[in-house]
Parts: sequence; structure tokens; C-alpha cells
Amino acid sequence: MPELRDVAARCGVGATILVQTIPDEAETLDFLELAADSAGPVAGVVGRVDLAGPDVPGRLAALRRTRGGARLCGVRHAVQAEPDPNWLDRADVRRGIAEVGHAGLTYDLLVKAPQWAAALRLARDLPEVDMVVDHAGNPPVGGELGPWTRWLAALAELPNVYVKLSGLLGLGPVTRVFPVIDHVVSTFTPRRVMAGSDWPVCELFTPAEAVWHIHETATVGLTAAERATVFAGTARAFYLSQRAGLECRGPRGGVDKEHDRDRDDRRGSPHR
Repeated sequence: MPELRDVAARCGVGATILVQTIPDEAETLDFLELAADSAGPVAGVVGRVDLAGPDVPGRLAALRRTRGGARLCGVRHAVQAEPDPNWLDRADVRRGIAEVGHAGLTYDLLVKAPQWAAALRLARDLPEVDMVVDHAGNPPVGGELGPWTRWLAALAELPNVYVKLSGLLGLGPVTRVFPVIDHVVSTFTPRRVMAGSDWPVCELFTPAEAVWHIHETATVGLTAAERATVFAGTARAFYLSQRAGLECRGPRGGVDKEHDRDRDDRRGSPHR
């Protein structure tokens, strides 16, 4: 927690959302324990449950009964690591994700190009589940963006889908990241886009402060209200709207979404 507090302070983040990073529910319990500290920066936790398991509702309920469990706001599975590109089409997986939505939680889509088609089908078939595409879907920064832009356009037609600007610096040259961010914002509008730090994974490529500087530079053409939405409002509305009494704190009103982190308004999470 001291390290998280330090990074948040340096980046001007008042609140953050911690996002799962390993396929182990024990990590989620640790994150919820951190979130239980009301004086800390953790406003919410995107955790992990076995989505293909026989009792997803029971596991979610159990997590909510633990210390800090009231701050569970979503679930993520590292679909990008699944060898089957159609893993999201499995009936048991879809039942699990549907239960996440029924529980009033959100779902983080962590996919790469091989899973894009299945992710689109999932979002279309489960309109009742609010989903956010982490790392903007891992586009080929610096490469051929045509397939990604077409996929993104199809997702933008679905009101339950949002996009997180995170993890992009590890995908290609910094100068090629700016047009990717521009395209995401213009396609989804600020209301459905949130900024995330991807800390601490981002430290493999650049300090968290540099990530925020790039996000700020890339969005300089937006109005102050639009920037506040991207850096906090969207994340707050997406992750925390069902959680009464939680407000983002900090000089910029920011939520860091991924520590996957959202800074200005609402989402701060370690989305690694």
C-alpha cells in the first residue's frame, strides 16, 4: 500500500481501481483487504473468479462477505492467455459472465487480435453486462490498424461496451500511440473512454507519471469537461455507480483505474 500511495500521489490520482493480474482468487482477497482501508486510494476492485465454474454466484457472494468485499466492482479473466480463440463462446463461460452482470458487477475484456471476434459476439449477446475493453484491445501500434479499427467500430455500436486506454506504451513506438488514442476517443466519445495507468506493469516500459503525461498530451484537444470524463468520470460511472457513498478524492478528482488506473474522475485500477 505505501508504494501505491506514493505512485498515486506523484500522478495526482485521488482514487484507483485495482484490477486482477493473476489467475488466483487469493489475489482478489488481498486486493479487497487493501480496499477495506477507507483512508487509502483504492475505491474498488476488479477481481477474479472461475467463470467456467459451477457456482459463480456463490463465489461472488463469498467475496462480497469478506473484509473489503463491498468494494468488489467487477471481474476479469485474462482471455488473451487462453489458447482457444473462441473461449468466450463457451456456454459455461458465458453463463459465468452473465452471472457477473446479474450480480451488478462489470466485466473487463482482456483480449488480443485472436479473440476479437469472440469478444464482439459476447458483447452483442450479453447486452445486460457492462464491459470495458482493456488496453483498447491490444491494437498493433505502429502496424496495420485496419482490422482493429473495424472491430472497434462494431463494438462502438453496442452501448454496453467501453474502452480503457492502458498498456499501449508496451505495444509500439510512443509516437504511434497518439493516433490510436485519437481513434478510440473519436469512435467511442469521451463518455465511454477511460484512462488507466496499467501500473505496475507499465514500469517495464515507462514510469507511471510518463503514462499520464502521454494521456494528457493526447487529449489536449478535448474540452476540460471531456478530459475530466476520460480521466475520471467514465471510470466512476462504469465501476462505482452502483456503490453509494464512494467518491473519488484528489487534486484532479481522479480515479486511477488500473492500477489499471483511471485518474481524473473515477477509475483507478491496477489493471496490469
